Amino acid sequence: MTITIEMVKELREATGAGVLDAKKALEAANGNFEVAVDALRKKGAARAAKKADRAANEGSIEVYSHLANRVGVMVEVNCETDFVARNEQFQEMAHDIALHIAAMAPKYLTREEVPAGDLERELDVLRDQARAEGKPENIVEKIVEGRVDKFYAETCLMEQPFVKDEKKKISQLVTEAIQTLGENIVIRRFVRYELGESLD
Repeated sequence: MTITIEMVKELREATGAGVLDAKKALEAANGNFEVAVDALRKKGAARAAKKADRAANEGSIEVYSHLANRVGVMVEVNCETDFVARNEQFQEMAHDIALHIAAMAPKYLTREEVPAGDLERELDVLRDQARAEGKPENIVEKIVEGRVDKFYAETCLMEQPFVKDEKKKISQLVTEAIQTLGENIVIRRFVRYELGESLD
């Protein structure tokens, strides 16, 4: 099958891949668009994983104020070079992450940052719920394991569905930016303030 410029252009727009990569993917897929997209996504994810160990000491601190200044967010998003830090796509992503934090109020960055005491309290609640539903004791722990993922998705930034596109998690948003921009990108830390919230 002949691979046309239009086909390459369409694939590039859908995936952010380079011209050569898009052409090769279409040739390998014999012109099948969906197969080519999947191949490029797998290749991009593999490249992103390789970049994860590289130092990310540049970037920006995005400050966002929402709802008539009732909610404020500061988030540090790092990359490897000042060149990428000034890139419009990187800046837009940092802004979107700050907006997401304002809207979804995550408590932690990753599931690994959830304090052991908070996690144990949540597990106790989930166990009690399963027992109250009449679930047999021998499957309570399996039910809790399944439900704890929902807790992480509600409280951990990297696990939350992106507020602008709930089909992808914040972690996927970052991975896609790594694939497109070609550098390691890390959300280092964030803080969210809400007017009148308890300081306890």
